[in-house]
Amino acid sequence: KDSRNTFTFGLGGSGGGRSASDKQTSLVNFSDTPHTAAREGVLHIPVVAGPIAVMYKIGNSKPLYLSPATIAGIFGGTITKWNDPKIVADNNRSVKETIFKTDANGKDVKGKNGKPVVLREVTRKIRYTFPDKAIKVIYRSDSSGTNGNFTAALNGAAPEVWTKAGNNSFTTTFPGKINDVGNLGRIVGASGSAAVAALSAKTPYSITYAESSYAKTNGLAIANVQNSAGNWQAPTSSGVSAFLGAAKISDKGIVTYDYKTTDPGAYIFGSISYALVDTKQKDADTAKAVKDLLSYLLDPKCPNSAPDLEYTAITGKFRDVNVALIAKITA
Repeated sequence: KDSRNTFTFGLGGSGGGRSASDKQTSLVNFSDTPHTAAREGVLHIPVVAGPIAVMYKIGNSKPLYLSPATIAGIFGGTITKWNDPKIVADNNRSVKETIFKTDANGKDVKGKNGKPVVLREVTRKIRYTFPDKAIKVIYRSDSSGTNGNFTAALNGAAPEVWTKAGNNSFTTTFPGKINDVGNLGRIVGASGSAAVAALSAKTPYSITYAESSYAKTNGLAIANVQNSAGNWQAPTSSGVSAFLGAAKISDKGIVTYDYKTTDPGAYIFGSISYALVDTKQKDADTAKAVKDLLSYLLDPKCPNSAPDLEYTAITGKFRDVNVALIAKITA
């Protein structure tokens, strides 16, 4: 609004963003994982971060508590029943959670170090009785940064179960044989976050993964996930901020995550969205418009305009790298 520029946003996943960058059909393209095959001169600018939620439909909205190894077993096809002993063990115990300080809009309050401020830690005893029903697994069938980040976290946090490196293609990173007879009809794909959430919403005893906002709009429950500190964290912007506190960023804007971070508030299924932008723009006006857009996306007012989506602004060392990268955009 302030810049008086008009942008048209096209729908599609990270695969579409990388393809558009390659074909140069858009000025700014987005991907939730680095585009390692990008053309020379394409910048990676991390503009926003948010959680990938594990969501499910088992007839109860009470949050489940799932360890990375259990999640890896569920999506990897080795845990096939809701009353599997590993799921039961995760949900019949004492659990500890980190509670963060938030403002009037529900957004995390950060200290001078850029990290979310911890309000308190709580310990509670949980007990859950599970149905003797088969788990219906729903995965992203398209090339997706959500796939890439979700499976990279499984491999990083539970490599003994999810034995393959993360990949934007779920079927490529699947640790077993996805077309085994036992998986047919029980592990199914759908294209896009909206589609996997919608399919899960109408499939009893299903489980899937997507941005947490899709759970809310589809009436799905959300799991708390155990981190390496032993805490069980919900998919919130504060949890992602804590997770990113242990991450590293290169001078080219590429973020490397630490899935074994012992920050007690970390939610390990965090995801950064990169803006893929050509350093050289066709003219000065276009270069300025692109820089204005990126600066707007980095303004905390942008993610804070819809706090229920749980996106978090890029701050601290990440923001410093972004500012330097944006300065490179010229005509």
